[in-house]
Amino acid sequence: MGFDLASTISNNAHRQGELHGAHVNPQFARVLRTIGFDKTYVRATGPYLWDDRGNQYLDFLGGYAVCNFGRNHPTIKKALSDYLALDLPTMVQFEAPLLSGLLAEELKRRVGRGLDYVFFTNSGAEGVEAAIKFAKCATGRPALLYAPKAFHGLSSGAVSLNGCPSFRDGFAPFLPECRMVAFDDLAALERALAAGDVAAFVIEPIQGKGVNLHSPGYLEAAARLCHRHGTLFVVDEVQTGIGRTGSFLAIDQEGSVEPDMVILSKALSGGYVPVGAVLVKSDVWKKVFSSLDRAIVHSSTFHQGAMAMTAGLAALAAYDEIDAAARAREMGALLKNGLEAMKPRFEMLKQIRQRGLMIGIEFGAPKSLLLRASWTATHALDKNLFAQAVVIPLMEDHRVICQVAGHELDVVKLIPPLVINESDVRWFLTAFEDVMTKLHRASSAVNLLARLGRNTMFGSQRGSDEVASK
Repeated sequence: MGFDLASTISNNAHRQGELHGAHVNPQFARVLRTIGFDKTYVRATGPYLWDDRGNQYLDFLGGYAVCNFGRNHPTIKKALSDYLALDLPTMVQFEAPLLSGLLAEELKRRVGRGLDYVFFTNSGAEGVEAAIKFAKCATGRPALLYAPKAFHGLSSGAVSLNGCPSFRDGFAPFLPECRMVAFDDLAALERALAAGDVAAFVIEPIQGKGVNLHSPGYLEAAARLCHRHGTLFVVDEVQTGIGRTGSFLAIDQEGSVEPDMVILSKALSGGYVPVGAVLVKSDVWKKVFSSLDRAIVHSSTFHQGAMAMTAGLAALAAYDEIDAAARAREMGALLKNGLEAMKPRFEMLKQIRQRGLMIGIEFGAPKSLLLRASWTATHALDKNLFAQAVVIPLMEDHRVICQVAGHELDVVKLIPPLVINESDVRWFLTAFEDVMTKLHRASSAVNLLARLGRNTMFGSQRGSDEVASK
């Protein structure tokens, strides 16, 4: 008897919470239930999801910037279907695969900057691991620099460069000689480089945790400083790349930034098949793969899989079809302007940080005494709670999916698919305005606790039904 995917899904509908609680990640299943994200999604297209009750959701999380071209983009979907129909060989291993060569050629054309070779990976974290190895081999140096609040993945080497304690706790000892250097501080960077033992400075052009932007000119100057001291400048564009910030790479908007390596992933997958890439300068590459017996000194079983390469090529085609960078700039500006217009009315709305469709909404302590009491009470209970007071009602009352920008941050991050339109922007802004209006009431902390308690007891679906019936 053959495997039937549709019937397998149908026969196990509504079991995802049970299955994850029993076999995958019980704590995460509890988190989803508590914050009202325990939905059963059955269909998706573009920036929309539908649950098993026919409710439509607007996705402003975008799979953590994986779904830049929306879910089930027809060009990517057709390419993968065509690939399966062709019965092509893959994973031969001792071959030079055509599709990986084509994808490497296409990435080099778009990225430029003299990055001559491409190493393919299965994820952004794996790309960071490759960059760490390449930097140490090419320079013969042991040390690595990273910034506070940096996020470069959660594998063992990548987490050594993680600037968030909540991801590091319990996983020490880390790679030796990984040093934190102050964010956006050229003087601090120069002091750190002066030791002469730094292999690489690994940096996000815009930090994912908090959506923190560097000062104009910082990245260009930081690259020059690194090169002056014999240190490689490695740019992690895993989240910011492929149109997210309004250009193919975020560094395209930062002057003449000359990286030694650029790491890509997430949106390169087209939302289907894990794929990443590390673009590398020739002089670095040739020190790693320096002879015939070192031709595969760094490799991965799946790193040039034909389906992944197909997804990457189709994702780049979709990027062109929707004019992704221009759309990110246009829709991002509409969101930013709409949010800025609300600031005078809502005293807890502190700052909007935006580049393309990567937006951080930061909240701050209010001045009025009643609201300050609610703010203080929420933070006293848990420093992660306040941002959830925005995220939860956006989901439960307005069916807008987004999330907090990091641990113990009063920041909500928006990273929607780049295919959103003006109607979607209005949907979000109307929802956000309603949430802000209710949040700026003295009872907001009590209301949040009531939601969390209800979800813990009954799950979020009951709450959604109650909202729909009003």
